[in-house]
Amino acid sequence: MALIALGVTGGIGAYKAVEVCRGLQKAGHEVVAVMTEAATRFVGPLTFEAITRHPVITSQWVAPPETDADSRSIEHIALADRVALLLVVPCTANVIGKFAHGIADDFLSSMYLATTAPVLLAPAMNSNMLAHPAVQANLQVLAERGVRFVEPGDGYLACGWMGKGRLADPDEIVAAALRTLEPASAPAAAPAPALEPAPAPHVHHSAGFVLRGRRVLVTAGPTFEDIDPVRFVGNRSSGRMGFAIAEEAMRRGADVILVAGPTSVAIPEVSHLVRVRSAADMHAAVMEHSVGADVVIMAAAVADYTPQARADQKMAKKDGPLTLTLNRTRDILADLGAQRDANGGRHPVLVGFAAETSDVVRKARDKRLRKHADLIVANDVSQDDRGFEVSTNAATLVSDRGDVDVPLQAKSGVAAAILDAVQPLLDAAGSAPHS
Repeated sequence: MALIALGVTGGIGAYKAVEVCRGLQKAGHEVVAVMTEAATRFVGPLTFEAITRHPVITSQWVAPPETDADSRSIEHIALADRVALLLVVPCTANVIGKFAHGIADDFLSSMYLATTAPVLLAPAMNSNMLAHPAVQANLQVLAERGVRFVEPGDGYLACGWMGKGRLADPDEIVAAALRTLEPASAPAAAPAPALEPAPAPHVHHSAGFVLRGRRVLVTAGPTFEDIDPVRFVGNRSSGRMGFAIAEEAMRRGADVILVAGPTSVAIPEVSHLVRVRSAADMHAAVMEHSVGADVVIMAAAVADYTPQARADQKMAKKDGPLTLTLNRTRDILADLGAQRDANGGRHPVLVGFAAETSDVVRKARDKRLRKHADLIVANDVSQDDRGFEVSTNAATLVSDRGDVDVPLQAKSGVAAAILDAVQPLLDAAGSAPHS
């Protein structure tokens, strides 16, 4: 069990910090809340006190009841020395600026300067504020100093806008915190696992630029197969998993081509973006852009079937049932595998996904062999906390090197684990990085 300092700052997302606190406690950790004065305008300190069973620290100058008078002026030092993690949820632009420039005018900012524990921030603010050069510069300064982040999501903001800046989901923040704590909390004598999944968004820095000079093609999202100008056949894929992989590959220095189906989730910044709608569109884009790629990661949920014919006009509603004739779509991963085999090479490295609801690993092993892929990411999408439409995932990585289980965590952590598994396959393929 670790002691975590939960910093809460003045944003509407402060109420979600309560859920984060609960999640950390369920994982067996002890939490002490440190609130800025502005945070108390959104959530009362009594709420956190009742949950944590610790006095809530709201002032630099008033010591908690359990602190003796002689240590009142240095309580931020004492707590900074004891905690295993400083987690700030939400983290406003103001506090990010304080941390970046060493301003220590309250308990939280003083504690940040005093602690040597890992620091994890969950920013939340208006979209324009987040995009402002000053905020971006401050985030970069903190990242260079080793501060870690759980990236804000997209959605409706308190100001009424729609865009990026919304506080990440509490379960994603908890997953990032647990991943950050794991190296310190693991028993010293325990052997390292076969594959160590990386942590949540912007938490993983140790990989460096190991993919510099590598071209990585990633597909993400669903495909929509049009029935008429209004209706289509689709699936529940949000694109989050593929986007997380693309973002992690960019972080590792790769030249990333992202082929994205229709999705409402914000698309990360990549080297080259190709937007598609149908399975046929995605097939054409992947076959074109895979030329010269070092790795192709097929994270998209491509439709297996498409309507035989698309009506030019909206079909009128009629009494009785409607029968649609569906044709099989072309299998992109299988075509890539066949093309690679025909060329007699091991390049590019091929990664596929298997979203299943039963007998998941066996089906993934079969799929890898049938489609001549190097790695299959097997997902059990029958569970509500993983797979489609959620921010977390768990998987089994199936390759000829054996099966590796990746536990439930933020999709960014799963993305890092996938790229960790791709690296030795890329090395074995023997291709040189692009200049």
